Amino acid sequence: MSYLIMKVVQILPELKAGGVERGTLEVGKYLVSQGHESIVISNGGRLVAQLEAEGSRHITLPVHKKRLGSLKQVKVLRSLFEEERPDIIHLRSRLPAWLAYLAWRKMEPLSRPRLVTTVHGFYSVNAYSRIMTRGEQVICVSNSVKDYVRKNYPDVPENKLTVIHRGVDPTVFPYGFQPAANWLEKWEQQYPQLKGKYVITLPGRITRWKGQLDFIRVIAGLKEKEIPVHGLIVGEPHSNKLEFLEKVKSAISAAGVENNLTLVGHRSDLREVMAISDVVVSCSTDPEAFGRVTMEALAIGKPVAAYAHGGVGEQLSRLFSTGCVKAGNTKEMVEYLTNWQKNPPEIDENTEFTLDSMLKSINTTYKELLSKNR
Repeated sequence: MSYLIMKVVQILPELKAGGVERGTLEVGKYLVSQGHESIVISNGGRLVAQLEAEGSRHITLPVHKKRLGSLKQVKVLRSLFEEERPDIIHLRSRLPAWLAYLAWRKMEPLSRPRLVTTVHGFYSVNAYSRIMTRGEQVICVSNSVKDYVRKNYPDVPENKLTVIHRGVDPTVFPYGFQPAANWLEKWEQQYPQLKGKYVITLPGRITRWKGQLDFIRVIAGLKEKEIPVHGLIVGEPHSNKLEFLEKVKSAISAAGVENNLTLVGHRSDLREVMAISDVVVSCSTDPEAFGRVTMEALAIGKPVAAYAHGGVGEQLSRLFSTGCVKAGNTKEMVEYLTNWQKNPPEIDENTEFTLDSMLKSINTTYKELLSKNR
């Protein structure tokens, strides 16, 4: 059978915000642009309007809560799949993946949709997480994630695993991007302490594993070298984990860098903040599955110094190996940043981790699976 036109259903808990949600919208928009039919099932959220404006259809179902009552959705999903007859069902998160998988498994094996899953992160290793390896094809967002699957779920056949890195849209993060003049004016009024300083930015939620405490040590190390440094911590803590923010503030005081470091909170204009920075850093103490923000910084041409593990390490080794720092080695990061202040490195334009490449690879994965015998 030739699948010139596909009907694809993607399932995730909600459409509020986040990397998985953004990727779902990107795939939906691409499918529609190629003449395919795109359906997304979730409990809804602020991104539904954008999803529908871009041509996808949204079906609201409560597939987001871990409770026994959610099992009622298995029957609902099976009826929905029988009615819609999609070619592909793409599972993107564990709870809705279980519900959809149980519904899919009860369908006629020779005529049911083909099943794709995406492993977006290093989930806790248990039977609940195993569902993300149950796809007939399993997409891993980095080689590090593929290695995680192979190590922890060795029964998953190698030929089921496909690595498709997340991609950056060059129209949103163009190489050499500069903020608008009116943005710069407001920024300089808000943060006059940055004028003439060597600005180092750490983006990310304020949580222990994102490495804010290591970053404070890096800023203190640069200050000791009498470098006119100013660090920016861009992000906010989760509402139920505010105590770590207090630890960060205490660490800033203890290190004596109150005048060299600013907590700017959440910013919806992170692209602009990174563009005015001299360097963007990642100090994540645990490896990240991909590392979207560091990829966006590299895309606009900003040097990135990062702990070289996980997906971030993959990006740097292929795009900017000069920025690879041994995980946890704040002294090494201080040395890198000291050298870069005197001799700023140049970043090559990103042609590898692009949104278009990611979307074409996902499309190819769908079509190749549809062409395989059951």
